[in-house]
Amino acid sequence: MGSDGPTSVKAAVNQKAIRATHHLLVPRPYPARLSLVAPMYNEEKTVPLFRAAVESFMTEVPAETEVVLVNDGSSDSTIELLVEWAHSDERIKVIHLSRNFGHQIAATAGLDRATGDAVVLIDADLQDPISVVHEMIERYRDGYDVAYGRRISRAGEGRMKLATAWLFYRLMRVMVYKELPLDAGDFRLISRPCLEGLRQMHETHRFLRGMTAWVGYPQIAVPYSRAPRAAGETKYPLRKMLAFAWTAATSFSTVPLRVSFATGFLVGLLSVEEGIRALLAHTFGWYTISGWTSITILLSGIGSALLFSVGILGEYIGKLYEQSKHRPLYLAARTYNLAEDDRPDSQFGIAIAERDRIPAKKG
Repeated sequence: MGSDGPTSVKAAVNQKAIRATHHLLVPRPYPARLSLVAPMYNEEKTVPLFRAAVESFMTEVPAETEVVLVNDGSSDSTIELLVEWAHSDERIKVIHLSRNFGHQIAATAGLDRATGDAVVLIDADLQDPISVVHEMIERYRDGYDVAYGRRISRAGEGRMKLATAWLFYRLMRVMVYKELPLDAGDFRLISRPCLEGLRQMHETHRFLRGMTAWVGYPQIAVPYSRAPRAAGETKYPLRKMLAFAWTAATSFSTVPLRVSFATGFLVGLLSVEEGIRALLAHTFGWYTISGWTSITILLSGIGSALLFSVGILGEYIGKLYEQSKHRPLYLAARTYNLAEDDRPDSQFGIAIAERDRIPAKKG
């Protein structure tokens, strides 16, 4: 065995690992520094509950901890509550974005600023229990670089929500990326090497769970039961879930383009069938009526297929256009408890309008 590997090395053959690549798992110690990253949008009702859960969790962790909270342009008093928390504890880092950029961009902003050996991405609504992080850390110690939460049950959600969520993840696996884990959201632990690889991906339209699957490294599922939302309202109703699915499909896959090609092919077959039928009718003198009905149907079908295909192509061209502008992914209007040297050397760039160093005390 090489000199840089320990005497005990495990093979990554766990059936829950999402990559087919055969990895060797090198056990490692507990992370010296653990980062929690939580994007927030209009979470004034959940911040006190999330704060209590995080503070209790930090007392259980035998490592240096930091919490990176990203206020994604909230219109309520979320930022006031986060700043008050940061004033009381210097381990709490706050990034106040200049406007609402969306969940995936806000999560990216937090991941950019996280400095831990292991980084946990979690939502503030407490549907993903923070206690599950302990199990994720154990998988990190086993040698896995990504430990993602896999939902085995979803409390407090109706049949319609459960059905659409089930369909969403399976469609995403077909349309976006075949290695995408089922029933897994953004709740996950990411090692520093894997995070550095993830940060090299500079997509404007981001689908973090697909990007994390793409970078590879040993990955494993951590099953858990999802709790009801602690307070407030869901930020992902059906309309937003469908929009998110479409963004993921068109920014991470070429399947929609292939679907448009298949649609055109089927319409072409239908046209050939109609042509053969018309030729036979003319040859054998079959009774025919002026074919305005069939012509109308054919023209409508062809026109719909063309517009459908052009629309999908336009989506891809639009994304290329937006990517070509090389705009920063996000702008941070203000930060709290983040030093100047915490600024990430990111290709997309970040504009910091103002930075506060709070003379905080540890809570």
